[in-house]
Amino acid sequence: MNLLQLLLGAMTTQSSVGSVSGKTGLSNKQIQKLMMLAIPLLLKYMTGNATSSGSGALSLLGALSQHTNKKDMAQQLNDADEDDGEKIIGHILGNNEKKVEHDLAAQTGLNEAQIKQVLSIMAPALMSGVSEAATASAASGKPAAAAAPASPLEALAGSGIFGALFGGGKKNDSANQKENDGAADGTALLQALLKAGNKK
Repeated sequence: MNLLQLLLGAMTTQSSVGSVSGKTGLSNKQIQKLMMLAIPLLLKYMTGNATSSGSGALSLLGALSQHTNKKDMAQQLNDADEDDGEKIIGHILGNNEKKVEHDLAAQTGLNEAQIKQVLSIMAPALMSGVSEAATASAASGKPAAAAAPASPLEALAGSGIFGALFGGGKKNDSANQKENDGAADGTALLQALLKAGNKK
């Protein structure tokens, strides 16, 4: 299990999706489709920001330190500060924010205002999830490897944010797959954060 799978697993449960649906009036199906597209995309941009420079990783570490909510994901989404979330999305996507919102609207059939609202609701909870994963990696002294059988990320599976997500999930142990997925699954992001944290 990797960071991307943890975030997808926690944020696309029926209760989590229901929280966002209740705040937006959109259907669970619409929310879930958007989340499945948006979470990998946001993780990709966060990884790019953190790995492009040491200052980028340090800046993200600082932001993550302000998002350490331990409530379960559905409750975090229900309580989300949308103004804070909008600022987070602006930092993550930068000049690409409008393009990303336009592309997600095209793929989901939602309008850009709806996309913006859902992303703003998701963002604080997403940051808390990444923060908890980064903390687990730092505690172990190494990035949480996607294929490690007892990685810190797996330990997180029983925590409030991620819930019990390891009930028989299969892992792909292909070396090539792991190498190709390093950026996509969040491993590269955690590595950058761990490196920046060690320099502080």
